[in-house]
Amino acid sequence: MKTKKTVWIPAMIAAVVAALLVTYYVYTSSVQGGAHGLPPGGRGRPPGGEGREEGGEMFTTLGTIAVFLGAATFSWFWFKKKLKSPSMLVRKAGKILYSVHKLLGSATLILIVVHGIYFLITKLHDHKIYTGLASFVILLAIVGYGFFINKVRNKWMRTVHRSLGLIWVPVLLLHAGGSAIMAAISCVAVGGLVWILERSAGQAAKPIPGDR
Repeated sequence: MKTKKTVWIPAMIAAVVAALLVTYYVYTSSVQGGAHGLPPGGRGRPPGGEGREEGGEMFTTLGTIAVFLGAATFSWFWFKKKLKSPSMLVRKAGKILYSVHKLLGSATLILIVVHGIYFLITKLHDHKIYTGLASFVILLAIVGYGFFINKVRNKWMRTVHRSLGLIWVPVLLLHAGGSAIMAAISCVAVGGLVWILERSAGQAAKPIPGDR
């Protein structure tokens, strides 16, 4: 049992690293007084800032897309036990999400890597870098566990994978703000829609009293 539970160790390391990065973010936020993208004590835009802002919009958009892809990946949670649902729409959507789940996770990771590398180069002194790194560490662990989930026979793998996904949400909210909130609301809305479709299908399948 102890050997099986060691599967938690990489996840715990990732969580601790992320927690330290978030703590440092809170500390630097208080020290810098909310300054963004400037070296400590710096004033005005850094050299070439105008061009960076234009390029930054595209890489910010990539980060936003990654957030919504992550939400779509997480939405599989609502369907994982619904592949035999009485609702045909739920069954079909579940099968589609199952087939693209890992692909979406990999795409999310790739987009965040591209997004992160750009801002590490152009805005290294921005204190939000630390929440971005914390988010990346958790996501890397999620994708890692997702990759090995069918290769390592251990009942804890799915639990760890799911737990990391839940931990990722508040870190992402801290880093991405509004876009992460919208993505989280969309994910919850998908869960609500699944519940409504299942309930409607279940009601339709019930025999009408007195009908023989």
